Amino acid sequence: MTRRRKQPRYPTMEYRPYEGRRSGSLWLRLLAALLVLGALCFGALEGVVLAGGRTSVVSGENAPEVMVIFGCKVEAWGPSILLQDRLDTALSYLEDHPELTVVVSGGQGPDEPMSEAQCMYDYLTAHGVDGEQIVLEDRSSNTWENVRYTRELFRSGEVEDSETVLLVSNGFHLARIRMLWDRAWDGTQTVSTLAAPCSHLPSRLKMYIREPLALAKSFLFDR
Repeated sequence: MTRRRKQPRYPTMEYRPYEGRRSGSLWLRLLAALLVLGALCFGALEGVVLAGGRTSVVSGENAPEVMVIFGCKVEAWGPSILLQDRLDTALSYLEDHPELTVVVSGGQGPDEPMSEAQCMYDYLTAHGVDGEQIVLEDRSSNTWENVRYTRELFRSGEVEDSETVLLVSNGFHLARIRMLWDRAWDGTQTVSTLAAPCSHLPSRLKMYIREPLALAKSFLFDR
């Protein structure tokens, strides 16, 4: 006689795989995708910064008539290294083009002994530039204000309105300046750029990391 096997008293449990690891893996993939996307965006912006950071001066009848030098940090002893790079580059150009009107643009920060415009004026005149050809814009506290307040000098007649300008700054800064200048200017204008070097290596590395982010910020919010 065959005995029947007794059925277990507890119900059979349906197998379900552990969900926690799968969920964690999904978040890791999403995070990795975001990091890759962020790196690609940063790389594209860095490419724009590098491409725009070069000297491009129009010659002939559209040669610049007004030079605009953008300010940078002023130290207790005078212009910072980056600002001195901009000023020395401007002086080299002015040696061959002494007739240009020069606008120096930059206000005074809380940790600066004077306005950036005044510091630039003092440096340029100490190196032989006629103070009568320099106009100070000393209200701005960032690049967008540099552009806006300088444009007001043109519109008010304090600087003779010109269709040809030369924008001077360190190379990393020029792509953003050019973008904002085109945004602020409501007419046709021939814009040249003069790229100053970055002779201080730590500042150069810092700025080429910072500037792509600043470019994105200015594109979205400086209007």
